[in-house]
Amino acid sequence: MQRWLKFVKYFREFGIEPIVYVPENPNYPLVDKNFATEIPDDITILKQPIKEPYRFAKLLSRKQTKKMSSGIISKENPSALEKLMLYVRGNYFIPDARVGWVKPSVTFLSEFLAKTSVDVMITTGPPHSLHLIGMAMKEAFGTQWIADFRDPWTTIHYHDSLRLTEASKRKHKQLEKDVLDAADVIVVTSPTTKNEFSQLTNTAIEVITNGYDVSEELEVALDSKFSLAHIGSLLGGRNPKILWEVLSEISDEVAGFQSDLELTFAGAVSDEVKTSLKKFGLDGCAKFLGYIRHKEALQLQRKSQLLLLIEIDSEATRAIIPGKLFEYLAAKRPVVALGPKGSDINPILSETKAGEFFLCTEKDALKEHLLTQYANFRKGRLTVDSKGVEKYSRKNITRQMADLIQRIS
Repeated sequence: MQRWLKFVKYFREFGIEPIVYVPENPNYPLVDKNFATEIPDDITILKQPIKEPYRFAKLLSRKQTKKMSSGIISKENPSALEKLMLYVRGNYFIPDARVGWVKPSVTFLSEFLAKTSVDVMITTGPPHSLHLIGMAMKEAFGTQWIADFRDPWTTIHYHDSLRLTEASKRKHKQLEKDVLDAADVIVVTSPTTKNEFSQLTNTAIEVITNGYDVSEELEVALDSKFSLAHIGSLLGGRNPKILWEVLSEISDEVAGFQSDLELTFAGAVSDEVKTSLKKFGLDGCAKFLGYIRHKEALQLQRKSQLLLLIEIDSEATRAIIPGKLFEYLAAKRPVVALGPKGSDINPILSETKAGEFFLCTEKDALKEHLLTQYANFRKGRLTVDSKGVEKYSRKNITRQMADLIQRIS
């Protein structure tokens, strides 16, 4: 949501007049109404009702539905109900649970475009069903169309968890291919996704990453504890057992470390992560804040000693560059990142000198780094001297998107 909210917020500074089309009654478990204040007052916003299956799924299990719509999928011992819900979601709602919005949207937008001229149409996914709307409108009106992929489609890390039949897998692949070929330009947020899509289509592909907003100066004092903060969902697949093991070992080996240590989690945290923390004796150091407002998240980032960025250790997640990475860059606190070999996170941290990236097998290197950072903390010298972070500001990212729109319009 933030990616396109910020584009809309800044487009006019670059000569782009946006018209936004959104669901009138979306069902989503995490809402921060403060973002609404950033919507320009006088832009055109079109709304159309949506019938979401998650509303009906709550009749089976409110808790399970909330977890699934938040992106929490149990990797270890999923329940029979969760298996059933994943099977239905994966095989009866292709490409996703919002596919029922496609036909009503095509009808609604066809009536709108018959009376209103636009230069460029942009769809953004996930949900990737929105690209099906763009493909239908492209066919009907011939409008220049940009398909923006915030995440991959069939190679996204949770795709294999949807319990897809072979027929469903083929349908996903075909829809993905159809969208990639029909778009005039494809936009992706990572170089790895560009490389993957370039094997599937000859359509031009541009990389435009996410970014951070330059916010007002937040006056916050650094934590007195050796605090490691993770902002955002930390689900079972992301459970960094190597990190908990290292912190547990240091707690045993270094006097005073555990009393100094504080682990702060803002966002949904899976039961697997909480069980691991308890197993390694770290549950007493952990604080679970749940979902917090964006401004509170920014404050937390700026006052924490270290910022944690955890990605699933899988080839399928190499393309994932979490949006919080760019806010971490703006917070000017050292980042400790764990992820797969070839991750697109690593080059950004190296380029900006904002932190260190570790493979999930590099236990000794991670331990040495945390010991060094703890020693710096004890001396009052735990800082970071990052470079070139400004290129990832939302205004600079919007300039890139505006340039692309103007080139093809």
